[in-house]
Amino acid sequence: MKDVFAKYLRGDLVIWMVCLLLGLISVVAVYSSISSLAYKYSDGNTFHYLIKHGLMLISGFGIMYGMHKINYRYFARMSQIAIWIAVVLLVLTLLLGVNLNDASRWLKIPIINQNFQTSDFAKIALIAYVSRMLTVKREVIRDFKKGLLPILVPIGLVCVLILPANFSTAAMLFLVCFTLLYIGGVPVRHLAVVVGSAIAGFALLLTIASSMPELLPRAATWKSRIMSFESGDSDANYQIEHAMMAIKSGGVLPSGPGTGDSRNYLPHPYSDMIYAFIIEEYGSLAGGCGVVLLYLIFLYRCMKTARKCQRNYGSFLVLGLSFLIGFQAFINIGVAVNLLPVTGQPLPLVSMGGTSIWFTCMAIGMILSVSRSVTEGETIRKRNKGKNTVKSKGYAVA
Repeated sequence: MKDVFAKYLRGDLVIWMVCLLLGLISVVAVYSSISSLAYKYSDGNTFHYLIKHGLMLISGFGIMYGMHKINYRYFARMSQIAIWIAVVLLVLTLLLGVNLNDASRWLKIPIINQNFQTSDFAKIALIAYVSRMLTVKREVIRDFKKGLLPILVPIGLVCVLILPANFSTAAMLFLVCFTLLYIGGVPVRHLAVVVGSAIAGFALLLTIASSMPELLPRAATWKSRIMSFESGDSDANYQIEHAMMAIKSGGVLPSGPGTGDSRNYLPHPYSDMIYAFIIEEYGSLAGGCGVVLLYLIFLYRCMKTARKCQRNYGSFLVLGLSFLIGFQAFINIGVAVNLLPVTGQPLPLVSMGGTSIWFTCMAIGMILSVSRSVTEGETIRKRNKGKNTVKSKGYAVA
């Protein structure tokens, strides 16, 4: 089995296996939890949603495979164009995007008639670009004007364009970029100025929004979610209350697929709250701890790849993309177990979703591209070392 994987799937095989396991968990959990949605929109045809979700996962893994075959150094060049494409798409989304719950997050792809969140593309483009800039500016990174400012401009621009429709994504992306800047050697005093400026700017934006609600319609939603989380108001915190009910009924040991009752009352058990549904059917040990362990293994293997990569760009790229996926996973889990306010972040590779699966697979494919380069480099070095050993032995005999 290992030889088959090694023949077709390059890079870290553990990362491949983790992704495959998460995909299998996703198929089983989504099919088990989709009945309420199917009865509402498809006359109870759960098979329709299973096929649709399965096709998204299969095509996503196809994207992952294709991306991992590309030399990761090309991503640095492509990021210079991709970052500005992302900015244009975000602007178009704010002006012309599909509006849902006072948030314009989606653009419709004309030919396939599929909505996609432009912020998903922007996240990958920004991290690839920041990774490149940290590599290019490494000699002057401690200089605020020459080193840090050219990196902050695209970070601020992308986060500000995402913010009106999706605060949690903007905050998460800013946190990932902030972590990359810290790892890249930016002085702590400069980072403190950046954080202080971001907090002051956000506070000013909220002040303006309170007097002009039409400027930022989502501000009231952010405030209500935070207030309900702090107060524990069950009426306002409907999703969390029902997620906790599902987790409590799950117990420690698994009861098996198809046994969960929360599909009938839990909001979005197939997407935002799928972690709580998994615990209900598979228990807190196998379901809850098992899913968390898979994401921890994924992060560990990614950090190991970043450490072994001999090029700074590859290391930054792996760290940024893996942090993005890991942070998103633990935010989703934190919401389900009532550690964080409701955010709407899906569980990567597990939640039922549209093109978000594609962009997650794209990010993992880019990570595997770096991993492939690392493993192939190690193989070449071992071969060369073996040849040198043979030659030295030959000279010794002579």
